[in-house]
Parts: sequence; C-alpha cells; structure tokens
Amino acid sequence: MTGPPGGRERSDSGDGPERGVWVSDPAARHDLVVFAERARVLDEAAVIRLKTRADLLLGVWVATGFEVLAGRAVAGRIQPGDLTCAAEELARGLRAAGADGFADPGFPLDSAWRGALPPETGFTHVDDVPATVLAELAARGAELARESGGHGPPASLLDSEVLQVSGNGTQVAVPMRCVLALSAMRFLPEDPPEAEVVRVRSSPAWLRIDARFGSVFRRRGGPALILG
Repeated sequence: MTGPPGGRERSDSGDGPERGVWVSDPAARHDLVVFAERARVLDEAAVIRLKTRADLLLGVWVATGFEVLAGRAVAGRIQPGDLTCAAEELARGLRAAGADGFADPGFPLDSAWRGALPPETGFTHVDDVPATVLAELAARGAELARESGGHGPPASLLDSEVLQVSGNGTQVAVPMRCVLALSAMRFLPEDPPEAEVVRVRSSPAWLRIDARFGSVFRRRGGPALILG
C-alpha cells in the first residue's frame, strides 16, 4: 500500500493511521524531541528505532557513532510495535502532535538498522559511580579529542579504559567511548550534584551505563551494531 505524502499510512478501514507514534504527555514528547535532536547533532542522517517494551513503555534507540547504543524509555505507544524512522522526521512529527499525541514518524527506514538491541532484562548491577566522575572524564575526553585534531576522536582515545568497576563478583572496564556517548547525548546533567550516581550494569554480552536522562550500551568485546 502506498501512503500519502509525509509517510503517514492509514488502515484500509480509514479509522486512523496504521503506522505512527503516540505520546500524549507533553513532557514525554519534549524528552523524545530532545533525544532526536541530540541524535541529529551526532549524525544529521541519524535513524531512531522505537520498540514497545514488555512493561509497555516505549523504548527509543539510536547509534551514537561511538559504536555505542543510546537509549531511553518514555510513556507512549507505536504502531507497529517495532519501527525505525529518521530522527529529523520524528522530531518534526512530535512538534506537530495534536491533543491525541499522534506523531507521524515519516517513511519507514527499518532496513537502515543493522544489529540486535540489548535485552530488557538479565543485567547485573556491578556498582554505582559518582556522576561527577563521569562528567570530569567526559570533559577530559572532549579536550583530548580537540587536541588530536582530525575528524573526531582517535580510536586509541575511544578504546582507552578510563574506569574499572567491580562488584557482585563482576568486574568491567568502561571505555572512553561510553563516557563520550553519555555526554554527547546529554544523559549527564551539566553540573551533577555530589550525591548523584551513574549505575553500571553488565550482562555476558553487554555493558550498560544508566544516567539520569538515559542509558548507553556497548557490546562487550565488539561494537554494538553497524549502520549502513
């Protein structure tokens, strides 16, 4: 079926769109717009994957360019239950949403997403790290990247292990690429209070870091996914 301009498709019955995003809460819509805009800062052609979670929240994902996935959850629903769209189109649709919270995500880009998403469960809490430590590491990493010149941070900087975190019988290394992804997506507050922490979790396949405004995921032993 060919949809009308803008990517909105309607069901054959004409009752409403068969593909779309519904986020009725204005604050949640704003959070999702910010997420999409930050994704576009990293890559103007960024694509975002949205998937209905088991708890019925809406999981939102983007590849950051650091070989790290960034994600967060908002209250909302989508049709179908797993879709990929352009970050630009999603932000535009959310800004134009009416009282029902419907946003047209534009044309499907499901084929642009490569790789699996991390699981929703199965992570072990390793330990908590002060958010101020991550903020300081991110600032230092950005400074080193600027000093290196060229097009983006060098691989040696991204792969450097800047934290060793241990607890619950598990030890994980946190690479700079995860710290820079947290910072680039603005998941850390600009000036975190001393008491604020960032939670480090792991599974056999994934490293997960949860900050106030979102989480980043890095496949242990390799990149999270490849887009192209």
